Amino acid sequence: MKKSILIALGAGIFALVAATINGSASEKTELSDDPHAYFRQLIDAHRELDTTALFLTSQRCEGCHGFDPLGLANITAAGLDVNLFDDWETSMMGLAGVDPLWKAKVRHEVLTNPSHAGELQTLCTSCHAPMGHFTAIYRGQQHYTLEDLSQDSLGLSGVGCLGCHSIGEEGLGGRFTGDIPYDTSRVAYGPFQNPMTGPMQLYVNFTPVYSPHVSKGRFCSPCHTLISNTVDLSGQPTGQTFVEQATFHEWINSAYPEEDKQCQTCHMPKIEEPIKIANGYTGLPGRSPFNLHTFTGANSFMVNLIKQNKGALGVTASDANFDSTLAAITQLLRFQTVDLSLGDPVIEGDSVTFEVEIENKAGHKFPTGYPARRAFVSFVVTNNLGDTLFSSGVAKANGTIQGINSLPQPHYTVITREDQAQIYEMIMGDVNGNVTTVLERGATHLKDNRIPPLGFANDHPVYDTVQIVGEAFTDPNFNRNGNFQGTGKDKIFYKLPINALAGNVNISAKVYYQAVPPHWLDEMRTFSAPEIDAFLAMYDAADKQAIEIAEISRTDLILPLNAKSFGQGLAPMAFPQPSFADEPVFIQWNKTITRLDAFTISGQKINVRYVRTKAGQYRLEMPDAAGVYLLAIYSGKERHVLKIARRTH
Repeated sequence: MKKSILIALGAGIFALVAATINGSASEKTELSDDPHAYFRQLIDAHRELDTTALFLTSQRCEGCHGFDPLGLANITAAGLDVNLFDDWETSMMGLAGVDPLWKAKVRHEVLTNPSHAGELQTLCTSCHAPMGHFTAIYRGQQHYTLEDLSQDSLGLSGVGCLGCHSIGEEGLGGRFTGDIPYDTSRVAYGPFQNPMTGPMQLYVNFTPVYSPHVSKGRFCSPCHTLISNTVDLSGQPTGQTFVEQATFHEWINSAYPEEDKQCQTCHMPKIEEPIKIANGYTGLPGRSPFNLHTFTGANSFMVNLIKQNKGALGVTASDANFDSTLAAITQLLRFQTVDLSLGDPVIEGDSVTFEVEIENKAGHKFPTGYPARRAFVSFVVTNNLGDTLFSSGVAKANGTIQGINSLPQPHYTVITREDQAQIYEMIMGDVNGNVTTVLERGATHLKDNRIPPLGFANDHPVYDTVQIVGEAFTDPNFNRNGNFQGTGKDKIFYKLPINALAGNVNISAKVYYQAVPPHWLDEMRTFSAPEIDAFLAMYDAADKQAIEIAEISRTDLILPLNAKSFGQGLAPMAFPQPSFADEPVFIQWNKTITRLDAFTISGQKINVRYVRTKAGQYRLEMPDAAGVYLLAIYSGKERHVLKIARRTH
């Protein structure tokens, strides 16, 4: 991929656009032997700018806002290249117009309801190919179809630079489903005051204008709340609507707006140091804070699939740019999406219960967006030989979940069997209440247990668009703590028989994320069309393994046998095992402790005090030193010996 060609002219250095002046994405203007002649050639070409164009392809912005080979602009003080074009190019925003899943799904919808073909394609292109779509509609076309898109460099640019920077402020936050308030006066709105207007006016005949609305969450509302008109199974409108996606409303119903955490806060992270944002202008001041244009989301599956098939899709971005985007997605998924915690085991009768808590750290539901997306919890118990004693929600390499043959799964508060798994998802139902993946047939939400964000409340004015549906609504631990709503958490309890787990065991809990699970494509596979066939071939050849985004484990937990100790009750258990040297240790036993002797592993007796905290539980005051200790515990004449492992952080 060619980068900007920069030419010295007099005392200044000017960034000259390498892409063709007429907007073609395939041709390039080559540098002649005489750089001054080349400069004059570009100026002459710019005099012929189409001043009626509403947008430009993003390649026209690359000259100033792409890679600077001189290392003067679009770079941090530490030398990190943060140019806008390269970061955008391999994001799902930059790839929206060539996204093969999206094209296949549009064709699937059209083949299902062919009488709505024009309307369906026009609606879907309004957000995936907005510059091509709105240019066509503005100039009098009734529809903008996949066929139109395939011949249109503006549409194939996806959500290009001016696809965002030409959005005006009118009605934002209340305009949805592709209703984008574009300003057609050839302006480019940005977040920096007193922009330098001359270069953009000269080279592309657009004027940069400061406006704070580009940095607000409502800027994203037109495409990140999608409400469709429902049709029945014969394709006839029912007069009802269906909320397919409502990421913007999920954010509204959270604590984040009050904390001034906008959509851009996470998806366009800030660099606080000043960055020169245009190549070739040595006197240009650095701008701060600078928002990275990575548009980082969670869909690494599609980014990687497009990377693997970029030749067939006509994508020219480098593998290095794709890898950078994939690394940013991994970082966000692993460290900014969920937190996972594992409680101590609780013995009740002949069963033991483990508590797994998941906290949503995103500013919207997790997962959010396109209805295919789901997350699920894997919970596995093994012994010290590596044998699996219990498993739920184990991810398989083909994208399915081990042991789960029935979909959809209900939302679970308590899981007791291996054929049960906690899956966080939204399930659509048609007019008959049957599961469907045909978006236009969406009539009702059969399930929505996606974990709400912090601060989410059922009495919020926008709750009707972001409801909790199914068993999760009555789960006392789902987004609740007693009567308090808005925890942004869910708790799952795995209740298992002690008989199957006695002895030293290891516990592992993981959260997985999937953008396109295999079952989502089952209905699509009943159709054949170029877009569908091409995508399914790419999908079938792709790595479909769900992405692990969080993990927590406990090793060497000692669980008692489900047997009577001298005919008088269960054996005692110490937890946590191992414990840190500065945290308390507890003993769970349904007996009264009458004596406790403690020793180091070498046999030296030490003083350990114990306090009864509640029925059947005692708190020990152990030494702070790391090591292994032995406890002899008595209840009358009954005696048990426990081993306690203490470690440092």
